[in-house]
Amino acid sequence: MKAIWNGTVIADSNDTKVVENNHYFPPETIKKEFFKTSETHTNCPWKGVASYYTIEVDGQQNQDAAWYYPETSDLAKQIKGYVAFWKGVEVVE
Repeated sequence: MKAIWNGTVIADSNDTKVVENNHYFPPETIKKEFFKTSETHTNCPWKGVASYYTIEVDGQQNQDAAWYYPETSDLAKQIKGYVAFWKGVEVVE
């Protein structure tokens, strides 16, 4: 699977985990140079507290377009630290 935004591959993995129709990429498969830590956090009742990244490619930013769970509930431990995308980030095979 590849995550693409603004014409650039920002993550690439053969081992994503699918939860609620979202592909979660292992943290080592994201291209960290495109990811900026965000102060945004949200709570999922069954997964835990999500943290976000803003994606920046060629000077353009996509605020909070990626999220991950640094700590998870027992039900979601398979995606701990894995990164998922939205806000126009295309995830394709």
